[in-house]
Amino acid sequence: MSEIPAEQTPTNLPTPETTTESSISAVDNVKNTLGNILNSWKLKVGLAVAVVFAVLLLAFYWQHIIAVVGMKSWSARSGAKPIECMVRDTNNDEYVSCSALLDQQIVPLECSSSLFNIGCRVNYGTAAPNPRKINPR
Repeated sequence: MSEIPAEQTPTNLPTPETTTESSISAVDNVKNTLGNILNSWKLKVGLAVAVVFAVLLLAFYWQHIIAVVGMKSWSARSGAKPIECMVRDTNNDEYVSCSALLDQQIVPLECSSSLFNIGCRVNYGTAAPNPRKINPR
C-alpha cells in the first residue's frame, strides 16, 4: 500500500537558509533586471536621440561659445565689463557681434567665431559718435 506522508509540524519543517540563498537570488534578480534594462531597445534609441540632440545643440551654439570666450578675454585685457554676444554670425564674416561696457560707454565688438582666431575687434563702423561740447564764440 501507499504510505501516508507524515504531517509536518513546526518542529519537523525544513529550515530555509535565508542568508545565502536569498542574497544570491536578490543579486541575480538585480543583475537580470539591470541586464533587461540595458538590453532594451528603448534605452538604446533614447540614448541615441539624446546624443544627436546634444551634438546639434553644441553645433548651433558653437559660434556663440567661442565668441563669448573672446569677449571675456578682450574685456579682461581692456578693463571693460562684458555684456553679451549674439547667438550666431549674421553676416557670414566669421565674427559674432558682441558688446562690452568701457568707461560707462557701450563698445560694439566683433568677436571671432573660429577656434583658431579667438579674440575681438572694435567695430568702429557702428560705434556711436562721441558727444562734443559746442563752444559758442
